[in-house]
Amino acid sequence: MIRALLDGQLNWHLPLLFIVVCIGIAYFVFMIRNRLLMQDIKPLLFSLGLLLLYLAIGSPLLSISYLSFSFHMIQMSFLYFIIPPLLLLGIPQQLYKTIVNKTVIKKYDLSYLSPHASLILFSALFLLYHLPVFLSVISQHTFFQTGYIAVLFIVSFRMWWPLTSPDVKQRFTASKKKKYLMQSSMYLMPACLLFIISALLADMGNPFLGQMAAHLCLPADSSIQILPPPFNTKYDQMFAGIIMMALHKSSLMVTSSSKSNHS
Repeated sequence: MIRALLDGQLNWHLPLLFIVVCIGIAYFVFMIRNRLLMQDIKPLLFSLGLLLLYLAIGSPLLSISYLSFSFHMIQMSFLYFIIPPLLLLGIPQQLYKTIVNKTVIKKYDLSYLSPHASLILFSALFLLYHLPVFLSVISQHTFFQTGYIAVLFIVSFRMWWPLTSPDVKQRFTASKKKKYLMQSSMYLMPACLLFIISALLADMGNPFLGQMAAHLCLPADSSIQILPPPFNTKYDQMFAGIIMMALHKSSLMVTSSSKSNHS
């Protein structure tokens, strides 16, 4: 059943791989030319961020993440809570200044969106995305779902900016950082609690499995149980909420205490 449902979906996204490789090559060419490659761990952080980005949205792991709420929240957590700070911390200030001086970058600069506003916007969009009704609708339209995830990904960079900005002058001071960390945990809490509360009240069906069933032309009322319990049960939903809270909190703690954050 698993092979049937994922038939044709366990593919590697080659265009995205090409883009990621090109970004990586351009990054290392810059680092080598400016003799920055061996100075610190920034190249390692940036490379890890690119690798995780491709694994999260360009590898067969994307399709596998649809099999359960827990897998899905791990993928979402990496995409929004781990990859952005890794990429930002991996960009040296010299490269950042070179990038922002480009006309195209200035045109689409998100500096008008304050970090606090971006945090509220991201939290609201993230909560909306995981509301059962909204998720069931948007999961049926790949174009809108991809666009929605892309918007969240872009906003997440602005959300992490005051903690991991390549320009150290734009990072929050210790007092502001502490307040921002508390706000980040508080604003994202509703999305985490959504799965836990839904699990306590009633089971929330996995819309991605319904989409796969439609792809196979299975009856609408057919019961799909790919993974054994507790996957796709109320326990899986509770675990998904706990996983997201844990990964988000861990990322905040590691990022705020990282030596790279003070370099």
